[in-house]
Amino acid sequence: MVLAVLGFITFSAQYAVAQRVTESGQKAFATEQTGDEPAHQQLKTKFIEGGPSIMGTLLILLIFGLALAIERIIYLSLASGNSKKLLANVEEALANGGIEAAKDICRNTRGPVASIFYQGLSRMDQGIEVVEKAIVSYGAVQMSQLEKGLSWISLFIATAPMVGFLGTVLGMVIAFDDIAKAGDISPNVIAVGMKVVLITTIAGLVVAIILQFLYNFVVSKIDSIVMDMEDSSISMIDILIKSKK
Repeated sequence: MVLAVLGFITFSAQYAVAQRVTESGQKAFATEQTGDEPAHQQLKTKFIEGGPSIMGTLLILLIFGLALAIERIIYLSLASGNSKKLLANVEEALANGGIEAAKDICRNTRGPVASIFYQGLSRMDQGIEVVEKAIVSYGAVQMSQLEKGLSWISLFIATAPMVGFLGTVLGMVIAFDDIAKAGDISPNVIAVGMKVVLITTIAGLVVAIILQFLYNFVVSKIDSIVMDMEDSSISMIDILIKSKK
């Protein structure tokens, strides 16, 4: 459904812009020969040449992808904590103040590990087996919270190159139609036209590459936190078993 909407948006505006592909490309080619344009102006020119619909769609994908990735990075950074210190504090609280003191430590500590510990401690009166089940179940809930939004980033990574290819194909079809109408197959006309329509492919790949790097970074952070959660949960169970003796 998302791809169909994006395809409709890109086709409706790309057709109007592609009529000026050859003229825009010739102007860009002449400007490049002078070498006087600053980098930001060249980037703006390439954006316009690629067509506002295709390039605008890619820009939207990039903005939303970056927003989700940055939000995840901030969330995961806040979720990371010193689990060893938390374990030591919980063990000390259990020894000195009992379950309620340990629960207060977890309640006042930020992060998924502390939340898992709190759920386990809240069921201590039901036995160790119930505590283990609660820790496993709530660990799955916390993991789903860590992975929130990743499916959208993955979708944007897959969609960006396809949108770029769509713009290239549409531009090529219209460029060849213009060549057929003009009856001119001059290499210069073809080269300039192809250069302009390929801009969308390059833009789509750049967006996908940027988001892919961020996606992999987020996944690596999640894997690190999940491993910490598992190790800490095992240690927590051992502490609770010792406190029962």
